[in-house]
Amino acid sequence: MKQKIRKELIEWIVLITVVGVIYLGGWHTEVLGRMQQVVLSTGLIKPTLLAEERKASYNFWLEDLKGNRIEFTEFSNEVVFMNFWATWCPPCVAEMPDIYDLYQKQKDQVSFVMISLDQDEAKARRFIDRKGFEFPVYFLRSSLPTTYDTHSIPTTYVLSKGGTIKVENHGMAKYNTDSFNKLLTDLFESQ
Repeated sequence: MKQKIRKELIEWIVLITVVGVIYLGGWHTEVLGRMQQVVLSTGLIKPTLLAEERKASYNFWLEDLKGNRIEFTEFSNEVVFMNFWATWCPPCVAEMPDIYDLYQKQKDQVSFVMISLDQDEAKARRFIDRKGFEFPVYFLRSSLPTTYDTHSIPTTYVLSKGGTIKVENHGMAKYNTDSFNKLLTDLFESQ
């Protein structure tokens, strides 16, 4: 009986130590993100197409990773995939590789606007560099129009060339699917 209790106590100590090292090492977001990537790989979590479309707003500005000011109106005649994310958000980290794969397929037709909400912008830059993501990353430099509800992240919008919000998704989703690629291509080819 004492040996069983001792073995169980050692198992708990090892478990708590591993969890503590992961947390104190700052790897918890990455670990949770990896676990959520497994869920995304099933394809069960899909983006939400809006039943009732509404007008997009272009009345705000951004700054790119090089410090250039970008008026969002520059994207007004383009199909836009706009994603709000942060490095401290495990679902954001989980969906990022899938979004990058989508970017690789759609970058000639769709403008990707990946907006980091990190307070520590250097951390966002390091994350993007470390992961090797080449899609455009921006920081918000003005207030966001009320059209966009980003009270939870990740939040993703797809805007048509005509300035209509076609997709609004709160939470992570698998975007790099045949049906979503077709939606983006159809939006690009229309109007």
